[in-house]
Amino acid sequence: MKAITSDDKTKLKASKSGRSKKNRGMKPTFRLAFLGLLTAVMFIMAFTPLGYLKTGFLSITFMTIPVIIAAIVLTPLDAAVVGGIFGLTSFIQAVTGASALTNALFQVSPLFTIILCFVPRILEGFLGGLLFRTISRFDKTKLVSYAATSLAVPLMNTVFFMSTLFIFFYNSEPIRKIAESKGAENVFTLLFAMAGVNAVLEAVICFIIGTAITKTLSVIIKKTKL
Repeated sequence: MKAITSDDKTKLKASKSGRSKKNRGMKPTFRLAFLGLLTAVMFIMAFTPLGYLKTGFLSITFMTIPVIIAAIVLTPLDAAVVGGIFGLTSFIQAVTGASALTNALFQVSPLFTIILCFVPRILEGFLGGLLFRTISRFDKTKLVSYAATSLAVPLMNTVFFMSTLFIFFYNSEPIRKIAESKGAENVFTLLFAMAGVNAVLEAVICFIIGTAITKTLSVIIKKTKL
């Protein structure tokens, strides 16, 4: 049996240290601070013109950008938390009347409005984080991973939100009134036609901004070893 030399012990310690660092990933203090920063950004965007572009009863939202950042820079669970913050701001708007649509839906069913505000946003964050990690395993440059996640999150936001809206509020009075005001007989067609235009604009804008920000942040974090 070969005796373990001092050099072997040094190499073993270095190997364990390397694995430990790799498993630890981002520093916990930076992660918490970054989560706090994203939360603050979400609230600022939600209650200023920075977060939404009003286009009628549906708005084009840029609130998915912090969710994209969390999905790429942090973890899927962190992204779910940031998505939950997005949902919280939406629910506050529903309760206070800042959003005419969700406020009307809140009068119909507070429980279903809570589901509408929170579940789609939490899912988009968590699934966006999983998507990034899955693609990045095969993407050496990570550029495709950044771009795909930045595109997928806003699309998931639209699909999940509109699907939940349709499931719980299809026959509700507010939705029927919107359809009547547009002269539409088929509520389903009206909702998804109007959402489709917003979805394209949201996806394009968030794709460009999200990809640029996350690529830059990832380079900074890697260089500074945060």
